[in-house]
Amino acid sequence: MRKHIAAAVFAAALYTFAGAAHADCGSVSIAEMNWASAGVAANVDKIILREGYGCSVDLVTGDTLPTFTAMNEKGQPDVAPELWINAVRTPLDQAVSEGRLVIAAGILSEGGQDGWWIPKFLADAHPEIKTVQQALEHPEFFPSPNDPKKGVIYNCPPGWQCQASLGNLFRALDGEKKGFEIVETGSAAALDGTIANAFERKTGWLGYYWSPTAILGKYPMVRLSFGVPHDKAEWDACTSVIDCANPKVNSYPVSEVFTVVTKQFAEKAGVAADYLKKRKWTNDVVNSVLAWQTDNQGTNEDTAKYFLKTHEDIWTTWVSPEIAQKVKASL
Repeated sequence: MRKHIAAAVFAAALYTFAGAAHADCGSVSIAEMNWASAGVAANVDKIILREGYGCSVDLVTGDTLPTFTAMNEKGQPDVAPELWINAVRTPLDQAVSEGRLVIAAGILSEGGQDGWWIPKFLADAHPEIKTVQQALEHPEFFPSPNDPKKGVIYNCPPGWQCQASLGNLFRALDGEKKGFEIVETGSAAALDGTIANAFERKTGWLGYYWSPTAILGKYPMVRLSFGVPHDKAEWDACTSVIDCANPKVNSYPVSEVFTVVTKQFAEKAGVAADYLKKRKWTNDVVNSVLAWQTDNQGTNEDTAKYFLKTHEDIWTTWVSPEIAQKVKASL
């Protein structure tokens, strides 16, 4: 239903404004969310809308719940480039059905991904390991720094919801009987450090992580299958509940990540709105861009320009040749 409503609103907007000058885009406010991938996306949009379509663009600080609430209740900001909708699914569905907000596109073409990962160099060396279950048959590939006879699975930091799911899945998979133990990392930086150390030493690593992130751009990893489809009812009732009594093997959900705009923007922005409907990128691309940002201590704007300069094959498909030329000339 959301897709049909979004398509109808955009079709009406584009039909009405297709002949308008690019400058008719007017003023646009974009939420620059406080995590890296969304911040870079906001700056990519700022450059393309400003330089390509003649919009006057303002970036405003954002976060998932405050930005959604402001857009839903006040109609500002105009655009949330990267909204992870699992946290706001029910009210977003209502806002779309009642005509206040429009879902423009899934900015992450594969959705947000979390789960259990291993280094790509290990996956290449052992192509037989495709699933978590197959990895657990080889504790020797993931040796504990304290006891090489045991394999380790690295957990996410304390207080994160993923601690519950990892613990439950570990028990459902009989991880302890298979010679594994869970290592608590203590912080996101410490978790990243275990990955960096594994790559430096070329030793195995198995644990929880998510994408898109800079760390996966710098250290290529492969997400393992759990061999079963995601069971939402089981996830909500047990997998995500700390110390669930009888956990079952389950797969992590794919997080839907959308660009969301206000109805007013969809109706006034014309062909600039069509750009947002087309604009999406893969997790691998975002990972590599964020790795560049980390290595070069780049700002979100620096990183957006880096993306535009080095990935013309991607973003030029989002706009017309005339718009692409204007954006290129501005860089």
